[in-house]
Amino acid sequence: MAWYDDGVLDRDDALAIAKHLDQPRKAYSVSVQIKDMQWDAAKKERVHVGYKDASVWHCSLSLRAEEGALTDQQWGDIANDFVDAMGFTEASGKARCRWAAINHGTSENGNHHIHLAVSLIREDGTKASTHGDYKRAQQTCRELEVKYGLEQLSSVHATRGYDRAEKATAGRDEREMHRSSLARKVRASASASATEDEFVRRARDTGMLVRPRYAKNTTDVIVGYSVAERPKPGQRPVWFGGGTLASDLKLGALRENWMDSPQLATAAAAEWNAAARNRRTVSKIGPENGTPPEQMWVEYTRNATALADQLRTIPRDDHATWAKAARDVSGAFAAWSHRLETTPGPLAATAAELSRTAQLRAPRQHGKPVALPSIAGTAMLFMAASSKNKTAAQTALMVQLINTAFAVYEMHQQSGRTREAQRIRAVVEQQLAPFTATMPKPVLVGAEQGAATEAAVPPRAVDIARRGMAPIRPGSVLPETPTPATQTKTFQPSRRDSASGLDR
Repeated sequence: MAWYDDGVLDRDDALAIAKHLDQPRKAYSVSVQIKDMQWDAAKKERVHVGYKDASVWHCSLSLRAEEGALTDQQWGDIANDFVDAMGFTEASGKARCRWAAINHGTSENGNHHIHLAVSLIREDGTKASTHGDYKRAQQTCRELEVKYGLEQLSSVHATRGYDRAEKATAGRDEREMHRSSLARKVRASASASATEDEFVRRARDTGMLVRPRYAKNTTDVIVGYSVAERPKPGQRPVWFGGGTLASDLKLGALRENWMDSPQLATAAAAEWNAAARNRRTVSKIGPENGTPPEQMWVEYTRNATALADQLRTIPRDDHATWAKAARDVSGAFAAWSHRLETTPGPLAATAAELSRTAQLRAPRQHGKPVALPSIAGTAMLFMAASSKNKTAAQTALMVQLINTAFAVYEMHQQSGRTREAQRIRAVVEQQLAPFTATMPKPVLVGAEQGAATEAAVPPRAVDIARRGMAPIRPGSVLPETPTPATQTKTFQPSRRDSASGLDR
């Protein structure tokens, strides 16, 4: 083992390390080759143009900013354990691979991290396998987090990261990152729609550019989509696929929540084709052009109340059901944000935070969600609001959405996912509190038979929610007596530095 001091590696040091790592490859004249795929504009697909060398395996291990820094010795222990578990050392029962760990210090986002470079040519000239390396690396990191007392990343939920260029561009232009804005618009449009053709029209109404991805050699079988913000004159749009926005915004995932039939599929294809050609929408009389009756606000408030109550009975490990509930509530807040907020505010922040629970790391492993009271129509109500004026009906519905958000908070808290729980509570208490204080008081609603009853939301619950806290329910982990929200620091997650490792 070569140990360099605490100084900064210069060019000669770096070349010496690289030469040491590369000796087995040169000695045995072998390398690891992978296909070099490039985009063919004429064929509109990726084509194989040759092979390129992939003899070095690289990843970074990064801490969350709030965790501070580790010593070189601590990072050294973690690095040794990591490469052992990945099968790159004698611990695998095979010849070792040469590797180096470089402490890069603290990133621009405040994350202390190291980089690992591993030669995939073993000391005996054989090639190390990287099959299943992503899954194995993630599992190894979860184990190392426990071993070294680091904050544990959720093994259930995973969100998309942002690269440095996106953040730099957004900061330079003093705007929200395109991907955040697009994800919120797609989520709002999808949640407000009952069918795929309605979704396409709603998405275009938000100002996005929308284009389909067709199955090979077809123009009517849509298997995916991309969206982009409308660019300024002289600029080109920056496209993002649905799956790069969020794992639950892939077209296949969205279709699980829409009605389907041969006629609806034909209508959807027509709308997709119109969007691809930047033509006007095919249908002019879709649901998005109507005004929902006032009674629907009452109905969906009741549904939201029933949803919050039923979530108390859902097992904490029923991740599919919790993800579905979080997706619906996130969509409602996203739709309301689109209607009311000219720039991202508390509604957008709440939608983004809840969307994290909607994104499962491995959704196929969790089965199907159980049936829940539907609140999908709440997004439609907010999207169809005739003005940006807040109403008492919105207050009543919002209280129950907050109630549901806190049910998600409690689920994380009781599951030991402290970080996720703290983030949800912080956004509700610290960002929604000033907003709810501006909402009008809820009105009394009539029973289904027309007789006047008590308010759809108890006054005490409204008062608590208007101060940024959820109504206390039996079995809640919150204190019995509501107390003013404490001021805690909020933070933004660092970007995912690689496909593996201790990334926060």
